[in-house]
Amino acid sequence: MTIHRKRNKSLGLPELIAIALGGMVGGGIFTILGIAVSIIGNLAPVAIIIGGCIATLAAYSYVKLGLYYKDEGATYSFFKRTYPNSPFSASVVGWFVIFGYISTLALYAYTFSSYAISSTDFANTIWIRKAIAIGVIALFTGINVWSVNGMGKIEDVMVYTKLVLLTIISIVLIQHGTTDFSTFIDNMVLDAEKSNLFSILIVASLTFVAFEGFQLVINAVNEMTNPEKNIPRAIYSAIALAILIYVVISIGALFAIPTEEIIKNKEFALAAGAGTVLGSLGTNIVILGAILATSSAISGTVFGSSRQMAVIAKDGFFPHWLCVRKNNSPQNAIITMAILASILILLGGLELILEFGSITFLLVSLLMAIANYKIRTETNSSKFITMLSILGLGMGGLLILYYEFTNEWQQMIAIIILYVILAVFAWIYSKKEAQRKLK
Repeated sequence: MTIHRKRNKSLGLPELIAIALGGMVGGGIFTILGIAVSIIGNLAPVAIIIGGCIATLAAYSYVKLGLYYKDEGATYSFFKRTYPNSPFSASVVGWFVIFGYISTLALYAYTFSSYAISSTDFANTIWIRKAIAIGVIALFTGINVWSVNGMGKIEDVMVYTKLVLLTIISIVLIQHGTTDFSTFIDNMVLDAEKSNLFSILIVASLTFVAFEGFQLVINAVNEMTNPEKNIPRAIYSAIALAILIYVVISIGALFAIPTEEIIKNKEFALAAGAGTVLGSLGTNIVILGAILATSSAISGTVFGSSRQMAVIAKDGFFPHWLCVRKNNSPQNAIITMAILASILILLGGLELILEFGSITFLLVSLLMAIANYKIRTETNSSKFITMLSILGLGMGGLLILYYEFTNEWQQMIAIIILYVILAVFAWIYSKKEAQRKLK
């Protein structure tokens, strides 16, 4: 099943790039920067570039499948239509991709709250941070339930404003940095001697969640002009721009903020460092940029993923009441996603949420690459690039699990248990749907 929208073919290339950037440039850079620097120091920009390359490999199969199927259901629908005789596979992908969106929703909300209170006395109070994160999810849930048109207008303003602010932040940080270019290169060389290739690739894999969102372009396939040209142009352009934005921000931060400060305040590193370098005005600009970035990502994620949840529920792989719509809005799905994201925030910390989101989208993208390989003749895909995608995405997932096993094995166990639970529910609902069809 697909999501039916008004088909006015009004979206051109600039709008589609904005949709993808709005989904990608959310809490990602604000979240991953501190964690990346804590692991590999000044090599963080290198890992971000590699992470972007992995995202480009993932995008290849999405583009090919998107052009072949032209289905708004994207990830879930692609797999269901490629493996029509395997309802369990479709159900598993549906459960995994929805909970991947739930984890990114939690990640963006957690980042929003971390920056919102970063200049207050409550900056390191974990439960206040979690309460604000849940509050902001509730706010955007209310906006989505109240008015689709209102949400769309708010989203447009936030996407373009945040891109301008992020550009200003990057330029100001680089100009006011105490580190010159030669010193920065020397620091990179020193960090390269201390770090190994595995560490860099692990961080690159962790950054994958910061590029999640490019597939939102495919959800708009019935509303775009010339999809054959605009889907690949929009997705690849948006990923390239996201890499550029992330690299410039990370270099600006490393130029202006001591690495010890970034590591110490990794959950709101840019705000803490900008305050030291630029004073309260710099802090406020960074906080505003982070709040806008995460707000637009929260709003867009709630909007898009709730509709995909409703599609999956209509196919029988989620409880049927999740597909019920009021005024064409899947309000039950919207509220359910908000509740589940809030539970994840209560149960996990920033790194657990980040790692679960990265592994999940690497896994789902790997499944898309496998599906594309199966019908590579029909999608006119390169066998070499598709195999390279499968290899890169599979390696990324394994590296994150290896990192978890060697550093936080309890978190790895928690992630594996969650996957098992999701797979069990996917199996139960696929069996129910198979029995219903037999009646």
